[in-house]
Amino acid sequence: MLALGLFLAATIGLALGLLGGGGSVLTVPVLVYVLGVGAKPAIAMSLAIVGVTSVLGALLHWRLGNLRFDVAAVFGPIAMLGAYAGARLATLLTGEVQLALLAVVMLVAAGSMLRSASVEPRPAVPPRLALLVPVAFGVGALTGVVGIGGGFLIVPSLVLLARLSMRQAVGTSLLVIVMNSAAGLAGYIGAVPIDWPFLARFTTAAGVGALAGTMLSARLPQAALKRGFAVFLFAVGGLVLFRSRDALHVRSSGSPPAHAPVLPSATTAAER
Repeated sequence: MLALGLFLAATIGLALGLLGGGGSVLTVPVLVYVLGVGAKPAIAMSLAIVGVTSVLGALLHWRLGNLRFDVAAVFGPIAMLGAYAGARLATLLTGEVQLALLAVVMLVAAGSMLRSASVEPRPAVPPRLALLVPVAFGVGALTGVVGIGGGFLIVPSLVLLARLSMRQAVGTSLLVIVMNSAAGLAGYIGAVPIDWPFLARFTTAAGVGALAGTMLSARLPQAALKRGFAVFLFAVGGLVLFRSRDALHVRSSGSPPAHAPVLPSATTAAER
């Protein structure tokens, strides 16, 4: 089971390096449903995994000339504030509710990727700060609450609002994801248990995948990759939403259903 988890970690990194986002939304489902990590620790750990993985991708994109520091300097700090606030807010939510929210985010991500697959690159012009600020804070808050990098929202935002080319948006989004993830993780440390040795192994596998994905990003058709990955996200998001349906029922009815399943504990498969 651990070997399967590490393989999936490499796949997550591959998607992140190729697309500048998307792979991170799979991290929590893999940790929870494949490796048996509790929902809250999985969300916290995903921020570390996505952050470290994105560092590697961002460095390679910087060498390829695809990273706009000026845009990241505007988007990143605002997103960090949102990520920290979102992580603190998440301590008031149950793990089941966070998973249900993640499922909804995955479905939105799939639709966003399908739309952005047809977005044409645009020449770089000064960013629209008035629009970037609320978008950056919202993306950051989402990062903190459900443990994703937010690249599927950052990339189209940078293309449409900052007028970056697709490749520049991908490279810049990875730097913003690093900043987001660090701020979100800071909000969780001390509030939830984290298995650091297991986290190191999983992150290493994801990092290898990210390096491979970044090197392949200039050679593979981005539009086709996004469409295929979007279909996969629809399927996984639907599964997570189905598994988390009881949390939605609790919020709507105010009382827990009799058949509510018990979420896995924070113990990973590696410790069993």
